[in-house]
Amino acid sequence: QVQLVASGGGLVQAGASLRLSCAASGRAFSSITMAWFRQAPGKEREFVAGNRCCGGSTEYTDSVKGRFTISRDNAKRMVYLQMNSLNAEDTAVYYCATVGHYPLGPYDYWGQGTQVTVSS
Repeated sequence: QVQLVASGGGLVQAGASLRLSCAASGRAFSSITMAWFRQAPGKEREFVAGNRCCGGSTEYTDSVKGRFTISRDNAKRMVYLQMNSLNAEDTAVYYCATVGHYPLGPYDYWGQGTQVTVSS
């Protein structure tokens, strides 16, 4: 069993930055893969970024490459999504997820989501 709590969303202007955080509990964090997804209004949930456990690879969807960075702190049981140069198309509810088929899912555990709104 894993519990995930996402935070860090907000309302920002285009070009700004935000850092999302996801706190994990309930399972050996260093051995689990973590991912971020997002869902914009009227659209399907989509993969944004993923980090394979144990010093493994990271993946990003094409639209965020060069702007977003996923990272993790195993000691704190945290995963982060640094988002730079935000634009209106990044507006969505962002979810962290873990334990599943890396990188695109499906995943077994999800955080509650945090809203990111980018005004143009």
